[in-house]
Order: sequence, then C-alpha cells, then structure tokens
Amino acid sequence: MATVVEPLTNRPLTELPAWKDLEVHFQKIRELHLRQLFAADPERGERLTAEAAGIYVDFSKNRITDQTIELLLQLAHESGLRARIDAMFRGDKINSTENRAVLHTALRAPRGTSILVDGRNVVAEVHEVLERMGEFSNRVRTGAWKGHTGKRIRNIVNIGIGGSDLGPVMAYEALKHYSERTITFRFVSNIDGTDFAEAVRDLDPAETLFIVSSKTFTTLETMTNAQTARAWSLNDLGGDENAVARHFVAVSTNAAEVSKFGIDTANMFGFWDWVGGRYSMDSAIGLSTMLAIGPDNFRSLLEGFHKMDEHFRTAPFECNLPVLMGLLTVWNTNFLGAETVAVLPYEQYLKRFPAYLQQLTMESNGKHVTLSGTEVGYQTGPIYWGEPGTNGQHSFYQLIHQGTRLIPCDFIAFGQTLNPLGQHHDILLANVFAQAEALAFGKTREQVKAEGTPDWLVPHRVFEGNRPSNTILSDRLTPEALGKLVALYEHSVFTQGTLWGIDSFDQWGVELGKVLAKRIIPELDSKEEGKLEHDSSTNTLIRRYRKYKEDSAQ
Repeated sequence: MATVVEPLTNRPLTELPAWKDLEVHFQKIRELHLRQLFAADPERGERLTAEAAGIYVDFSKNRITDQTIELLLQLAHESGLRARIDAMFRGDKINSTENRAVLHTALRAPRGTSILVDGRNVVAEVHEVLERMGEFSNRVRTGAWKGHTGKRIRNIVNIGIGGSDLGPVMAYEALKHYSERTITFRFVSNIDGTDFAEAVRDLDPAETLFIVSSKTFTTLETMTNAQTARAWSLNDLGGDENAVARHFVAVSTNAAEVSKFGIDTANMFGFWDWVGGRYSMDSAIGLSTMLAIGPDNFRSLLEGFHKMDEHFRTAPFECNLPVLMGLLTVWNTNFLGAETVAVLPYEQYLKRFPAYLQQLTMESNGKHVTLSGTEVGYQTGPIYWGEPGTNGQHSFYQLIHQGTRLIPCDFIAFGQTLNPLGQHHDILLANVFAQAEALAFGKTREQVKAEGTPDWLVPHRVFEGNRPSNTILSDRLTPEALGKLVALYEHSVFTQGTLWGIDSFDQWGVELGKVLAKRIIPELDSKEEGKLEHDSSTNTLIRRYRKYKEDSAQ
C-alpha cells in the first residue's frame, strides 16, 4: 500500500545548516570571476564535468568552487533528497495535495518490474497499454486500418492541450528524422479556431485520423476542438455517425464519454492518476509519437528514459547529473539572483524543446507555499525559455552577453549530425563552444583597447563575462538520447522542488482562470444585457466584446 508522504522536515530551507554555510560562502566568493577560477585551476574544465548514460555535462563554467559543490551536496542531504527519491520510485504518494503517487518512471520500467500502487502492479498495466498501442500503430502505418470509405489513413491530427500537446509536438519534431514520411502529422491545441482551421485546411477527411487526448474527456479546449473535428469529418463523410469510429481514437480513461462521442472503446488508450500531464509524453499520450516513429523506436525512447531514471535513482549525488543540474539551478536562483534559465539547443530538431521545458519546469516549481502550507521566503521556479542556436545568436544573445540581467544558459549539442552537409556541423558546434567561452570570460577593457578601438567606443565593446552556463553533449539525437535528455530535466526539476520544499507535481495555479472562464462564456453569448458582477474592468471588456459580436452580425 502506497503511503502519503509528509514533508521531510519542518525546518525552513533557510534555517538548514548547509544553507547558512552557503550564505557565508557566497559572500566570500561573490566577487570571483570565472577568469580567476580557470587561471587558478588549469584542470577545472576537465574536473568539473560528469558523464552518465551517454550524456556529458560540463558545468565548469558556473560561478562555483569545490566548496560550493560540497555545500550544495550537503544541502541536498539535509533536505532529504535521497529519501524523497526513494519514495517517488517506490510509489509513495509524494504529491500530497492531490494524494497521488508520482510514477512517470513506471511508464518506462522494463517488463517484469513490480511497482505497486494501491496493491496493483502498475508496470504490468503499462506494458498492456504499450502492446495495444503498438498493434494499433502497426495497423495504421501498414495501411491495414482503413477509414470509413476504405481509404488508407494518410493524415493524423493529435488534439490535446498542455501535456497532451507539448510533449507529442516536441517529440514529433525532435524525432522527425525517424518518422514515417508518407503520413502527415498535425497538432491542435489552442481553443482559437484558427489552430484547427489551419491544421485541416489541406487534409482529406476520408484519409484523416484524429487522436483525442483528454484523461477525463471533458477538458474544455480539447473537447471543443474534438467536436469541431467530428463535425468537419462527418460533413465530408455523408453524415454517417458510424464514420466516427474509423476516424477517431481516444487517449482517455472515461469510457462512457468516449463511447458517447462515437469512439469504439476498443480504441481507447488509458493512463493513470499517477501520471502528471507534463510527465506523460511516454504514456499513451505519446500515441502520435509511436505512430510517427514506430513501436521499436518508441521503445528505444522509453529505454533512454529508463537509463537516466536508474542513474538518478542509484548514482551518488556528487556524480549524479540531474542532482548536479538541480543544485546549480538552486545556487544560481537563490544566491546569484538569476530569474531565468535559457535553454539553447544547437540542434534544429529540438526547436520545440524549450517550449516543452516551460511546462515541465514552471508548472512544476512555480509555487509560493511549501509542502507544509507555509509561505516560502525565497525564490522558486525560474523562468525557462530559449530558441535553437544559431538563430538565437542573432536575436536575444545580446541581452545575455551585455544586458543587466544574469541569465544562466544550458547549451545542448550532439557530436554527430543526422543530416551531414559540408561544414555545417563543424560551424554549428564551433558556435556552441564559442558562445559558452564568451559568456564565461568575456572581453576586458584592456583587450578591447589593445585592438585599437577608439576610447569612446571601448565601453560598448566590453564583455563583462562571468555568465554561468552548462554544456550538455551527447553523441547523436536518437529516440534513446531524447528520452535521456527529457528525464535529465525531469529529475533536475524534482531535485529543485525537493530543496525548495514544494510539491512539484500539483498545478492548482491553472484552475482559477478556468473556473472564471466557464462563468464568463455564457455571459458573452447572452442576448440579454443582464447584470454583470465582475470588476469594472472585466464588465467593460465583456460589454465591448458583445458590441463587436453585434456589429459583426449586422
């Protein structure tokens, strides 16, 4: 029987001995520059690195010393990180505000593993769903599955939002090299009708399959888009409602609503309460991913996740990649005052990876109270953002290099390209290494003047440097490598949340806006003025929108 996990300590983070030691330590090293740190330790760039599961992380360009690392590791121990990791993998209900286990790691556990939740071995259930997903994917990919008119499926549209969209979109783009190119994949998430209209504009309904991803099958945005898709399909398929079962499948647990929609529940793929939406891309939510890359590649993706899971679960903290990255984020956030983290993949296929991480990180750790319900007295949840290199270099890198804000960076790159073209990859990787070097060491006033720069121009060409970064390298972007990379960030987020003493697995902050929107919807559609009982700003905006609707109807 899984147990509900109480906060590991009632002592605030800032009262732990290691935190107090870190405060003293920070005052001693706050003026140290990375130029000094590297000059004093010629082997720093070799020593302050870690490698596991085919992922190499160079964290030497962070503003830290050996003592910083020792104190951060001590803070991890005092915060109960090891016990918290064990509790998560064991299936204890560490999501205390929702009384749920947190077992995305079970989604990639090998067959035969036993993890019990309320007395049931969830790994066996996971593999049963994976088998069904694989069988269905093979039928669609081979053309054995036919649409209502007998045509082969050539278009797949995933309808979801949040974790039911961001993960599948990111994975599809990241693994496009491995995808079935005879099938077109589209993704619809936004309630803005333009999203749906553009997604299906050039598609043939007779050749289009929709995946509707909603655990409850009641999510407002998803089900609004699903009903629009249903009407779009039937309009072209003669209005025969039997066609729905050949052109729609569901990722859901609500069999009654799925059946009511017209989907055959034999084509309903479930997942569980112990899977948070932002951790679900390797569950049935990844059905579109499996359809794109095939069951074998999907299993390689899961294997990559599992290898990083095992590293996180078993490796000592001093060489544990997610732990080290999580500790450095805490250091940069709470001691150096950084408010954001830039994620900069030098790999075009990872163009949606920063957007995916935004939900993973900020929905997880954007919290203002601890597990015990008290207000935190420190910053949590930095803002994650980014774009692929080298595009970003011609956009926002100016701010990172010479702006007034400290922005730690994660550079992500691969030793081999999937599309070798002349010197492209050498130039790409040269930029990765050059940008990290420039951020760390900058260019002094003396160096600028030595170049013959006029005195009046010198201040504009000085680079302060001392900007922290991690460089994350792997051999090649494969499905397995993507799984490792995502799991690396998942567990880094978990590490951060544990130190901050917050629940990284609930998301109450998304609820209030949803509730208010449901109240406002009928007010926008009302033909009568009625009494509006919002604030004066909202009331005025509602009336103005009603006027727009009246004008457009005339």
